[in-house]
Amino acid sequence: MEFTHQRTVQIVAGLLILAAITQATYTGFYVAREYGMEVEVPRQFLWGTEGLIFTLLAAFAGSALVEAKRHTLGFSAIAMSAALNVVQVGVGLTMFGPFREAANSVEAFAPAASAVVAFSFMVYNSAKILLGLAAIVFGMVKLSTGGKVLGGATAAVGAIALVSNTMSMAVGRDVLGEIPLAGGSGVLATLLLAVCLLGVAKQG
Repeated sequence: MEFTHQRTVQIVAGLLILAAITQATYTGFYVAREYGMEVEVPRQFLWGTEGLIFTLLAAFAGSALVEAKRHTLGFSAIAMSAALNVVQVGVGLTMFGPFREAANSVEAFAPAASAVVAFSFMVYNSAKILLGLAAIVFGMVKLSTGGKVLGGATAAVGAIALVSNTMSMAVGRDVLGEIPLAGGSGVLATLLLAVCLLGVAKQG
C-alpha cells in the first residue's frame, strides 16, 4: 500500500478520532467513580492503547509534515503533541503506581509522588495546547474553503483549549476547578480537528 500524502492525512485524522474516544472513555469511567458508581477503570488497557495511538500518530503526522506543501504549522503541532502524549502516558503507566505506594509507606515520599503527577499534567497540558493550535490552523483552513460552521467551531474550540490549558499550566490545576475545561476542550478540539483534516485530505 502506497502512503500518499492524502492517505497519510486520513490516517492522522483517524488516529486523532481514536485518541479522542479513548480519552472520553477514560473520563467517563472517572466521572462514574466520582459519583459513587462501582466502576473498575482499566487504566493499563486504556493508557496502553493511547500509547500505541500516540506513537503511530507521531510517525504519521511527522510524515504528513515532511510531505506537506501547506499547513506545516498544523502538522508540526500534531506530531509534537503526539510525542508529548507518549511521554505523559508513559509516566502514568510506569511511575504513578510505584510512587503512590512509596508515599503510602513512607510519608517523606509524598512530595516526590506529587511532583510526578504534576509533571505528568504539565506534559498533558502542553500536548493539549499544541492540539488547540492545530485546531486553530485547520479550522482557519476550513473557514477559508467555505466550511464556516465547522471551521469556526474548530478554531474557536481550539482557542479555548489553548488558553485554558495554558492557564492550567500556570496555576497547576484546571482553571475552573471541578469543571474540566482544559481537558474537555482539548478532547473536543481533537475531534473537530480530525473532521477538518478529512476535508483537507480530500483537497489533496
